[in-house]
Amino acid sequence: MSPTLTPQPPTPPPVALLRPGTSYADAWQRCLTVAPEAFREQDAGNLWAGVWHPDGRTLPATTPVDGTPVAGAPRLDGGTAQQAVRAALDQHRAWRHIPLPERRARVAATLDALAEHRDLLALLLVWEIGKPWRLALADVDRAIDGVRWYVDGIEPMLAGRAPLDGPVSNIASWNYPMSVLVHAVLVQALAGNAVIAKTPTDGGVACLTLAAALAAREGVPLTLVGGSGRELNQALVRAPEIGCVSFVGGRDTGAAVATAVADLGKRHILEQEGLNTWGIWDFSDWAALTAVVPRLFDYGKQRCTAYPRFVVQRCLFDAFLAAYLPAVRAVRVGHPLAVADPADPLPELDFGPLINAAKAKELTDQVAEAVDRGAVPLYRGRPDEARFLPGQDISAYVHPVTLLGPPPSSPLHHAEPFGPVDTIVLVDTEAELLAAMNASNGALVATLATDDRAAYDRLAPQIRAFKTGHGVPRSRGDRDELFGGFGASWRGAFVGGELLVHAVTRGLAGERLPGNFPEYQLLP
Repeated sequence: MSPTLTPQPPTPPPVALLRPGTSYADAWQRCLTVAPEAFREQDAGNLWAGVWHPDGRTLPATTPVDGTPVAGAPRLDGGTAQQAVRAALDQHRAWRHIPLPERRARVAATLDALAEHRDLLALLLVWEIGKPWRLALADVDRAIDGVRWYVDGIEPMLAGRAPLDGPVSNIASWNYPMSVLVHAVLVQALAGNAVIAKTPTDGGVACLTLAAALAAREGVPLTLVGGSGRELNQALVRAPEIGCVSFVGGRDTGAAVATAVADLGKRHILEQEGLNTWGIWDFSDWAALTAVVPRLFDYGKQRCTAYPRFVVQRCLFDAFLAAYLPAVRAVRVGHPLAVADPADPLPELDFGPLINAAKAKELTDQVAEAVDRGAVPLYRGRPDEARFLPGQDISAYVHPVTLLGPPPSSPLHHAEPFGPVDTIVLVDTEAELLAAMNASNGALVATLATDDRAAYDRLAPQIRAFKTGHGVPRSRGDRDELFGGFGASWRGAFVGGELLVHAVTRGLAGERLPGNFPEYQLLP
């Protein structure tokens, strides 16, 4: 008789652990070593008048990655912010007369310093705003490479132009601290302006503080201040010293800024949200759609060029689902620094947490309310325990959700969710297609996927988005690619390429910049 084999219990999955050397404490200690002038043992300073100040009231903050404490922004009061703005004007009056070769050398030296500390800047982005490692590195690299493009080609962009009369004030959202905010600040300085940046309340304090410290060492006239928008509005938007306001954020806050700058006649660049849509009409390349869907979930759709709405021809809905559902099931979500073995590389994820637990709850509640009012849930992602640390706080994580037919009463019907929620609207006619794709009175990007080139050429101009792709996603763009928005998604001067430089400099008297202004709209 053959021996009886005893069944072996299944091998338990490996327990995830934090990759050694990647803790927030490790990152903070590296900041103290690299820029001791800007960081204290527990918090960061504000930079104004060329000096780091231990002022401001620092509120408690936590990382969205696992809910543990991180440094919060040191919040200035309005009076101190006014002093900082007046000091920035003094810097501006000196900097605008610095010859371009010297400005270029200082900005180039800043880029070299940022490149030297690339991994630390990226690690701070992971902890402070929850970016997966791949996307955090990309954010840093896009800032460095993008500004180098301007350093190399700035002369013709500045021909016949002069700096503004006052510094440029930058108020940006938390999601792209390097490739949007730091990029803009360094180009504005290269063009001859002193610059002011407000640290986003929701995250990015240490990353921006380190970047500002590296720039200040090279003599770039940069002011970095933290505080609530309500307290700092008078200084950063309305102060007569400010030459231009550059804003990136939501429509509610953007509308208040737009009103203020219009009343004061200030130069402005106001990038606001819009519901970017992906239309499907007379389409058959489903393999291409399957391939692109996971990419559309990068950073949990917490970006201004995310596509949260699919507008699908009803007769193609079954084929659309067959292509879409396997792709959304492949989306990878987890702790950005969790590995099975200390020697493993950091995980390849599409996204980690949302910016905070409050946003995660808000979005989850919106989904539940939409379903209660008639939306059909087509897909709900579930957590994979192997991608998280044992017992970690996961309250800021939301897994992909797909809803069919969000009701008109739901915010998901007409507004950008800024999270991993896709909504699908079915249409039968081209008129319905256009109406659904234009649901938010203007967008930054859109895509129309159709096999019929003539249909694309006919319909695309009627989609109210600054950029429209033919079956491919559009992005904010880098280097010479222009960027703006239609309708309520953008106010003021368009940017990208030479337009970014022109937006923060003065040309001939009576110049009309390309942009979306109260009195005119001029396309590039």
